[in-house]
Amino acid sequence: MTPSIKSVFTAFTEEGQGELSAALGYALSLAQQAGAHLTIQAAAMRYTVPASVVGDFGAAFVNSENARITALAERFAQVAKTSADLAGVNSTIETPELVYAELSDRLLAQARVHDLSIIDQEQDAAERDRGLIEAALFSSGRPVIIVPPGSETFSAKRLLIAWDGSAPAARTVAEARAFLPGAEVEILSVTGEKELSRLIPGAELAPHLARHGAAVTVRNVALSGASSVAGVIREAAADFGADLIVCGAYKHSRLREWLLGGVTHSLLQSTPLPLLMSR
Repeated sequence: MTPSIKSVFTAFTEEGQGELSAALGYALSLAQQAGAHLTIQAAAMRYTVPASVVGDFGAAFVNSENARITALAERFAQVAKTSADLAGVNSTIETPELVYAELSDRLLAQARVHDLSIIDQEQDAAERDRGLIEAALFSSGRPVIIVPPGSETFSAKRLLIAWDGSAPAARTVAEARAFLPGAEVEILSVTGEKELSRLIPGAELAPHLARHGAAVTVRNVALSGASSVAGVIREAAADFGADLIVCGAYKHSRLREWLLGGVTHSLLQSTPLPLLMSR
């Protein structure tokens, strides 16, 4: 890995369930290998309900729940700080208490001043969780790695690049340059699907990646039957033995995704590997 990654950001939001975070371990591992500074945001989501609506008893319950959530977030922050110290990673820990409307603003403010953001995948994401992931992807202007459960160690020895020649794909490939030296890379192009039609062949991208020190192969797969582009990407990643998928992020209307699905939406819902995306 080249020393171009100097600052890494990972965000965790405590909502009251004492959630676990694979992204924290992954971010610590990456920061340790890169010699980068790690900022950890362990936010406590606060609930606000007017006493005039729920009464004194309801207001007391909300206050008690907020205090419990804050304690959980602070406990997570303490574990994160100890883990960073043991790993020899310079870190900054913050534990803001925020209502939902403030969460995305705080996340974006941090993401925009770091080289890379690392966030947990939300397989059964509620609308609020999905909104935070989409904010990082489409509004931060910085690359994001989405980490599925169980992926707590960073590795970028074998990269699968989902390539369609589009601007988002090119942007994400550029953001992956830090991982190219010494890596094995497979460029995957899926044909026969309008959303990922090849504008520039993967063979034209290969020399560019090779100049950055990667060993590159090119693979073209025709979409057939009931298979989906996201499914082809997942299968190709498994066949290649990839440890990181690199893919541009595409945003469609919620109606279109509900009716037809979308590559970005499908991968975010079910990715077997850490997923580097950018817009």
